[in-house]
Amino acid sequence: MNDIASVRVDRAHDLYIDTPEALDALCKRLEGSSWLALDTEFIRERTYRARLCLIQVASPELVACIDPLALPDLEPLRPLLTAPGTVKVLHAAHQDLEIFHQLYGAVPSPVFDTQIAAALLGLGEQMGYGRMVSEMLGVDLEKGHARTDWAQRPLDPEQIGYAADDVRYLGEIYLEQRERLSALGRSDWLDEDFRRLSDPASYAVDPQTQWTRLRGIQHLRGNQLCAAQALAAWREELAQQADRPRRWILADEVLVDVARRMPRNTAALARIRGLPERTLERHGSAILELLEQSRNRPETDCPQPAERLVLTPDQEALADLLMATLRIEAQRQNIGPAMLATRRELERLASGDDDLPVLRGWRARLIGDTLLAVRRGERCLRVSENGVRLED
Repeated sequence: MNDIASVRVDRAHDLYIDTPEALDALCKRLEGSSWLALDTEFIRERTYRARLCLIQVASPELVACIDPLALPDLEPLRPLLTAPGTVKVLHAAHQDLEIFHQLYGAVPSPVFDTQIAAALLGLGEQMGYGRMVSEMLGVDLEKGHARTDWAQRPLDPEQIGYAADDVRYLGEIYLEQRERLSALGRSDWLDEDFRRLSDPASYAVDPQTQWTRLRGIQHLRGNQLCAAQALAAWREELAQQADRPRRWILADEVLVDVARRMPRNTAALARIRGLPERTLERHGSAILELLEQSRNRPETDCPQPAERLVLTPDQEALADLLMATLRIEAQRQNIGPAMLATRRELERLASGDDDLPVLRGWRARLIGDTLLAVRRGERCLRVSENGVRLED
């Protein structure tokens, strides 16, 4: 990059924002920026919702750490986060965007995720921020504050500097990645991925669908699935109301075991291994009532788990062929295979399913059309002394 010096602010000039007046002044300075780098520090080990402890923000002119614990509200920041002319740059953005959705009921947009862009540029899948800064900019970040309790005050200068470094280099990386994507003709390839990141629906929680996330539900049948759905929805709503982690109320494996065994009384419920005594005392009656309601529901009203895909031997072989094709094309394009499609997607493709992400947008142009041609028998793999390649 030719303008690195213009987008890197020295630590000595970092701002710490802990008064309403300072926040107002900061937001005025940030108005009209072409991009803003964002990151958050939070804790959620003992709560359902993440407790926001610090917001780091950087523009071409400044780096600042905003202290939500010292401020009455963060409303002045909202217009900046939704300004259509300002790109919000984050790394591994989902958790940070989830926190902003929790805070404002809206998600910053437009966004640019440097981790996703790194994968499209062939720099590596799920690349960590520290490694990316090191490889792209030659800067080795400090690692000593990775386990900091960000809720404690006051924060010392080293902690603040460590947090500020999480956005200090994002602008440089964003500009460099944007240039590389443009040189490869891939500038707009990630637009759909980034729009999906800014979709509020991606962060909404529906208690009635939480049962689908439980491990082990494939072993449940009929009214057991009714029970799993009812218990998972009850647990979700209770966790939200009490602002406590789900597992503190009922761990996943215990919930599934309760749904499987469907005890009829307190004594039988108490014999469920791993059920906390506190939960039994406080919520045993509610759990038994949900189980009774589940027993009385017609099986036709019970939810159904996702149908397990079973491939024929020919389809298994085709999935292997599609996977080999994917790897060859990913290597040729210098993109991580997982950025293009998963093995599960290719198995569905081999089974005849055409409603897949790999067959939409830039993935279709890059690999999806080729995979369809292989499935139709129009293209094949040939092995030669020069390696494996695709041929008509």
